[in-house]
Amino acid sequence: MAEVPWVTAALRRDRTVVICALLGVVVLSWLYLLGGAGMSMHEMGGMLMPMRKGPWTLGYAGIVLVMWAVMMAAMMLPSAAPMLLLFTTISRRNDERVSAASRTSYFGLGYIAVWASFSGVAVILQYGLEQLSLVSPMMETTSVVFASAILIGAGIYQFTPLKRTCLRACRSPLEFLTAHWRAGTLGAFRMGVHHGAYCLGCCWVMMLLLVVGGVMNLAWVGGIALYVLIEKVAPAGEWISWGVGLVLVLWGIATALVIV
Repeated sequence: MAEVPWVTAALRRDRTVVICALLGVVVLSWLYLLGGAGMSMHEMGGMLMPMRKGPWTLGYAGIVLVMWAVMMAAMMLPSAAPMLLLFTTISRRNDERVSAASRTSYFGLGYIAVWASFSGVAVILQYGLEQLSLVSPMMETTSVVFASAILIGAGIYQFTPLKRTCLRACRSPLEFLTAHWRAGTLGAFRMGVHHGAYCLGCCWVMMLLLVVGGVMNLAWVGGIALYVLIEKVAPAGEWISWGVGLVLVLWGIATALVIV
């Protein structure tokens, strides 16, 4: 049966709104990071690095929390775009009273809420690692052994059943929406949280690699974000995931052998 013209027009409008909003959030997030994420910066080896004098304060912890949350939005929202656009399409065709773009915004908020929660854990972890002298105030690892352990652990995780399950959910938007559909704006938010949880299970170890390359090393941040996108949308994404897992394990072993 042919689709009603006004539905087609409304769907185009909703998808355009979602795409523009998504691009806007991602671009603003990257601009915030490029601007130093609210931190004092200094140049070191041709790169801008965060600079802090003295111990952690509540204000500094807040700045770091915002930095992590914005970074997660910049890194993860591009890979969530196929899910958000499909959700918009299905919402419009279900002809619910709430606009499809509005429901998609609630879905996106639920998704971001998961990664914002992860950001809180990351701040606590960063603080603890600094106290153990495993991470410098410039947000990069100071221990070869620790870096090696992260690389090997991240590589091994790529082969675990949990990783496989979460990656399949991220790579199959239609299957996820069919299994977890809920009506209304609250339902959209809960679906976003559910999908965010799958993405967290898929990618959290990759975020730990930020410590190895430097949390504010934006080339490293961009490389990981690009990998996450490819892993989720490329036809051979699962094979790529296994290949990267093997590379990480070998990299970690090679790093450990340097100190032997």
